[in-house]
Amino acid sequence: MDREEQELGEGLVRIFENVLLTEERSIRKGYFADLSIAEMHTLDAIGPYEARTMTETASLLGITIGTLTVSIDRLVKKGYVERRRDENDRRIVRISLTRNGKLAARIHGKFHYVLARHILEPYSREEKDLLLKMVKDVDEYIETQAHRYDNTESVRKTAKEVAVDTRRRKQNG
Repeated sequence: MDREEQELGEGLVRIFENVLLTEERSIRKGYFADLSIAEMHTLDAIGPYEARTMTETASLLGITIGTLTVSIDRLVKKGYVERRRDENDRRIVRISLTRNGKLAARIHGKFHYVLARHILEPYSREEKDLLLKMVKDVDEYIETQAHRYDNTESVRKTAKEVAVDTRRRKQNG
């Protein structure tokens, strides 16, 4: 592995871990200390406006309805989410944020906004544009790789395909 590839790989892992750690600590020390990061992200997925179905929310989070049900049960008990049956089709369960849930989601969104603002602040317009392009490119690549694992029967086969693609890119450029 080249020094640059190792440095980038380690940097990405560090960034990911430190963002989660900082996010977790900010939640624990704040007004919403009774929420976990996963619960906060569930509130974000539900959204502050229209009620969502359990299926829509589970899909947004990439989890099963069973896993979401456990989380929603906790959030209902804590007073952050309301659960209602659809008036037209009683089989459908709709979830929405309570006033407290909306406040928690808004404050969590502000955490991400402040983080981004502080990262971008020292850079010129051109540097900001370049950084945003690079982050978008990295995000798209990682999302593509994640989807490869979703649609593959064998993780080994996918890992091998990634290795072949990496070697091919190295040879071509």
